[in-house]
Amino acid sequence: MIEAYLKLEEERNAQGIPALPLNPEQTTGLCELLQSPPAGKEEFLMNLLTERVSPGVDPAAEVKAAFLAEIVAGTKSSPLIDKVKAVKILGTMIGGYNVQPLISALSVADLADTAATALSSMTYVYDAAEQVIELAKSNAAAKQVVDSWAKAEWFTNKPEMPEIIKVKVFKVEGEINTDDFSPAGDAWSRPDIPLHALAMGKTRFPGGIEEIAKWRKEGHQVAFVGDVVGTGSSRKSACNSVLWCIGDDIPAVPNKRRGGVIIGSVIAPIFFNTAQDSGALPLKMDVTKMNMGDIITINTAKGEVTNEAGDVVSTFEIKPDTVPDEYRAGGRIPLIIGRSVTSLACAAIGVAEPDIFTPADNPTPKPNQGYTQAQKMVGRACGVDGILPGTACEPKMTTVGSQDTTGPMTADELKELACLKFQSPMFMQSFCHTAAYPKPADVLMHNTLPKFISDRAGVPLNPGDGVIHSWLNRLLVPDTVGTGGDSHTRFPIGISFPAGSGLIAFAGALGFMPLDMPESVLVRFKGEFNEGITLRDAVNAIPLWAIKQGLMTVPKKNKINIFNGKILEMEGLPNLSVEQAFELTDAAAERSAAAGCIKLSEESVCTYLRSNVALMEKMIADGYQDAQTLRNRIDAVNEWMKDPKLIEADANAEYAAVIEIDLAEITEPILACPNDPDDVKLLSEIAGTPIQDIFIGSCMTNIGHFRAAAKIWEGHTFNPQDRVWICPPTRMDQSKLKSEAYFAIFNQVGARIETPGCSLCMGNQARVPDGVNMFSTSTRNFDDRIGNGAQVYLGSAELGAVTALNCKLPTPEEYLAIYKEKIAPFKEEVYDYLQFDELGEFDNVYKRCDI
Repeated sequence: MIEAYLKLEEERNAQGIPALPLNPEQTTGLCELLQSPPAGKEEFLMNLLTERVSPGVDPAAEVKAAFLAEIVAGTKSSPLIDKVKAVKILGTMIGGYNVQPLISALSVADLADTAATALSSMTYVYDAAEQVIELAKSNAAAKQVVDSWAKAEWFTNKPEMPEIIKVKVFKVEGEINTDDFSPAGDAWSRPDIPLHALAMGKTRFPGGIEEIAKWRKEGHQVAFVGDVVGTGSSRKSACNSVLWCIGDDIPAVPNKRRGGVIIGSVIAPIFFNTAQDSGALPLKMDVTKMNMGDIITINTAKGEVTNEAGDVVSTFEIKPDTVPDEYRAGGRIPLIIGRSVTSLACAAIGVAEPDIFTPADNPTPKPNQGYTQAQKMVGRACGVDGILPGTACEPKMTTVGSQDTTGPMTADELKELACLKFQSPMFMQSFCHTAAYPKPADVLMHNTLPKFISDRAGVPLNPGDGVIHSWLNRLLVPDTVGTGGDSHTRFPIGISFPAGSGLIAFAGALGFMPLDMPESVLVRFKGEFNEGITLRDAVNAIPLWAIKQGLMTVPKKNKINIFNGKILEMEGLPNLSVEQAFELTDAAAERSAAAGCIKLSEESVCTYLRSNVALMEKMIADGYQDAQTLRNRIDAVNEWMKDPKLIEADANAEYAAVIEIDLAEITEPILACPNDPDDVKLLSEIAGTPIQDIFIGSCMTNIGHFRAAAKIWEGHTFNPQDRVWICPPTRMDQSKLKSEAYFAIFNQVGARIETPGCSLCMGNQARVPDGVNMFSTSTRNFDDRIGNGAQVYLGSAELGAVTALNCKLPTPEEYLAIYKEKIAPFKEEVYDYLQFDELGEFDNVYKRCDI
């Protein structure tokens, strides 16, 4: 075992990274060796046991805890570990499999004090806290634990956030998105934090990780600094990579780091929250006077940053107020769980809670307070009428979604949280980002992650089922709150606040999520669409109108973005189908909004829900797990439909801004130009641009878009001058299109048809050739995301289909003429959505096995 481990360690060390944590088989071998250790290997073996086994409910932790428990019980022995030492090591395992052996040790005279000390520092105990509280009535050591929890010694025994922090500045100019920190092409390695961190900045700031490592070796603490930091996907892997480079090792938690200072003039909300959860110190301030390599001193008490000459180069205010407590606790999640244990202990022994935590400074509702639609939905999830901006709250998470490139990390976080059953009533796992072209790590995940999720009463989909959002939207209860480990988890009914994998695990495990309620921006549509103008044009009209009103700028330096960190609320299109509405809420991600929601009619929502109930019934019949979770969700949806009333904003609700868009003023398509979703232009400004690749797919599409493209392509043949990519979002969409004979049209134009899922959108599966001009219906067009050096235009499927005909962006007149001829006469047929409760739909769609 030792030789095999050292060989693996040598291979990893050659890459500049530590060995992987021990797996269950290696841990079993280690425990056997510890009972009769080879001479000269004692220190090595003990380090493996104490530092190289993941904590919580990791399978290796189960082996470790069982071995130590047997030493405590006297059924096994080791010359290196006596009973007291075994209890101490159990106390470093955070929670999970170590808790019961420690509770048992409270009743062993020679071990009770040691066990009490160990349990006093632990808070991931969940239901076992009640067990300790009950035992405390007759056991002095247990009473010591409860008293310690009540005093919050798990918190006060940790050092406070430093008043003075001296750092060396590693600065990247402009915008740094999560693709820069965590490249999509390396998504397979995300669960392996040190290995994945080797890819950080490889195209955006090459050589950066080597420079940071050099500075750290010289003894510097390094701060990551940027103008705009962390836009894009909700990848905790992005934050993990940053912290691996600038953070500190966590005792007894292998291959993970916390701490580290991240500074930005703008920090994207999901990235900021992920930094909070990870125990980092995110600070928002003007970084104009900070330069690469500067030595700066951060005074957290004064809110000042000075250079080596003593000049003030920036000022800041730590927000939210709880950040110092979060940093001290090791992250926002440990703080929340710890405080709940302290509250429980105080209530049990009848004492007041200690006045040591920073209280939330929440606003007070005024008389006749008006609330927005979002504020009311979050309020309902918190048991109140509404939640005002600036309120620290913990809404119930009715629905939680996890996708496959972050799912393994979420699973690791769930193990660390010692979660064995989800408390959120619906936790769904998809495989849409890896199903088409799985790498070896993906194949392993496809074989192991579904059981991990279903064992905790979650609902794993199958690889090839399709895009997470297209499925998760069909499992929603209206006007409820949820989250997802994908930045495009933006519910069209209800509201979602996407998050990194750590917070997704927390929401799934505990059934609620911490939220600092953002302000809202209202986009009010009025008028009617002109013929040929699509919802994607309405999506792109939002930044265009904001730019016209001075509420957004395109340049990254001193960037203005009214939507950043706020909720994008929309109204004025109540009769959209829910599938159509998602195109609008989905795009809230590209605005860097914290969430999005839209006002729809009860009729539209009920039509969708009836279809969804039929789908869930079929999922149960076909063996999808967890059957009881699906049954409970069916019951919840049916209960809502008994009295279908949707939440609406109050007339006197207040917004950070109101943007009114007259649809009649949109007379030609609007596109996002290379390579920024905010850089929107009218088609007439860029007509004639050569295009080599056209992609119709992603979560921004529904079945109507593919029918529309096919109608435009009828009568045309393969064009060798461009490549057409087709990827319907779900297997049901793809099967329905096949049943309607649209595949024959896709074939005649030479389209490459992808496995239902994300395909080109994220860039970790298929990619376009380097340097091409591309038209895409996907979500984002960041540099190098879909192809190295690719120049990507984002627009509607209808415009993409016309573009494919002549390998260039058409003029508005050319586009509108084709739309009028090919689509307008067939609109009802084209834009007809899947309705699973209608007779025959399943026979023709759901059961097809030829895709």
